[in-house]
Amino acid sequence: MSRNSVLLGLGLEELETWALSQGQSAYRGRQIYDWLYNRGVRNLDSITVLPKALRTSWKNKGICIGRLEEVKRFISADQTLKILLSTNDGQYIETVGIPTKKRLTVCVSSQVGCPMKCQFCATGKDGLQRSLYSHEIIDQVISISEAMGKRPTHIVFMGMGEPLLNCQEVLSSIKCFNNDLGISQRRITVSTVGVRQNLSRLAHLANEKLGRAQFTLAVSLHASNQQLREKLIPTATTYPINDLLSDCKEYIKKTGRRVTFEYILLGGVNDHIHNAEELAKLLKGFQSHVNLIAYNPIKEESFERPTNDRINSFRSHLENLGVAVSFRKSRGLDQNAACGQLRRNYENSD
Repeated sequence: MSRNSVLLGLGLEELETWALSQGQSAYRGRQIYDWLYNRGVRNLDSITVLPKALRTSWKNKGICIGRLEEVKRFISADQTLKILLSTNDGQYIETVGIPTKKRLTVCVSSQVGCPMKCQFCATGKDGLQRSLYSHEIIDQVISISEAMGKRPTHIVFMGMGEPLLNCQEVLSSIKCFNNDLGISQRRITVSTVGVRQNLSRLAHLANEKLGRAQFTLAVSLHASNQQLREKLIPTATTYPINDLLSDCKEYIKKTGRRVTFEYILLGGVNDHIHNAEELAKLLKGFQSHVNLIAYNPIKEESFERPTNDRINSFRSHLENLGVAVSFRKSRGLDQNAACGQLRRNYENSD
């Protein structure tokens, strides 16, 4: 499958232009657009408003919708849904639907695997296979919407992969979410562990592709000092925490958007009071927000989930030091909760 033959991800004007390039009227492009984004069509044969001969001709040329195949799904006691999807070249990716009374958040992957090798993450254990194309990212949101029978309200790039190493495709998918699926940029979060020189590039490309960067940037610190961060995130050796924070300040200047900092609490490792004090000192001067996350254990590592007392103590200490903080409650703990865990378990079962 050539990415130039995939229709999913093209906007209305692009589909009209594409239809004209195929010797058809622009109206055919508008028909395809409706079936892509309003009816969730999976293949050309299902677009019955198109003449059968035209559908057959396009299929013979290799033209396709670009949808992925569902391999497995798991639904937890709290109704969190995790789906394993298969790409055209036989790779597996995960996406998660997290429902509440008022919203449906979809956690999407940006790569197959991940090169960052964070010690506490299942995704990076097998390294990076490849980056995802925009239609493969878009499909994850559509698949969750179809499976849960509900329109997604929020999207977070917190699944498999490092989004900043796939900027072009990530931003193309955000454009589609915004323009074609009606999900505001302000309800989209892009999470990164930090890649040198890529924050500036992200700001530039976002302004170029989207007109303005209005999505939320979430930077995963997970440590309160450089020494500890290097132990948890090997790539931190080439991107010191002070340089990362300096680049965050430049990103804020270029985009006018506040940065959120994520901090996974690892029991007995980075959840001490002195870690909270160091973190507050690091973030002094930022108009920022810290999102605390309790670790989801994986069998490959000995890290432990912190106790509720440690979580509450860490949070309270940050608040007393003037840091805006929230705690993200873990969802789906009874069903392959850690990112990348479902994919690894499925592949290892063969």
